[in-house]
Amino acid sequence: MTGPNPAATSQGEYEATLQTRKATRRGGGDPAARGRTTIADGVVEKIAGLAARDVPGVHAMGGGLSRTLGAVRDRVPGGAKSVTRGVKAEVGEVQTALDLEIVVVYGVSIGDLARAVRENVIAAVERMTGLEVVEVNIAVSDVKLPEEEEEEHEPRIQ
Repeated sequence: MTGPNPAATSQGEYEATLQTRKATRRGGGDPAARGRTTIADGVVEKIAGLAARDVPGVHAMGGGLSRTLGAVRDRVPGGAKSVTRGVKAEVGEVQTALDLEIVVVYGVSIGDLARAVRENVIAAVERMTGLEVVEVNIAVSDVKLPEEEEEEHEPRIQ
């Protein structure tokens, strides 16, 4: 809006003019209720994957085969680390359900870790999307032992 109306002779008249403009706003109703917002499964999967990885004691996400394929994909130049690995989401209009597959660090209480992962994932997804998380199913597919080294492949070309 521009400055005061030249026809308005006082601040009071200017404010009355602004109130009249606000009252005659077109469309009526709450602007937030004008239209729909949809959230893709992949968006919820990314949020949940990042939130699960943030919990100490989670070594990796996904099962053996998906981790192996992901490791190969991560090594390809320009390839990005998949934050959705080990995460599956079903998203409805107001609710979502999640399935997570995790690898835990040896020595960590799996029950306590699962509880912490659920809390972190639910808080992140509900805060960012506004969706109600109805369930977070966690499958522990492996345990990272202390003597296991990360798979380091020798480069083929020196």
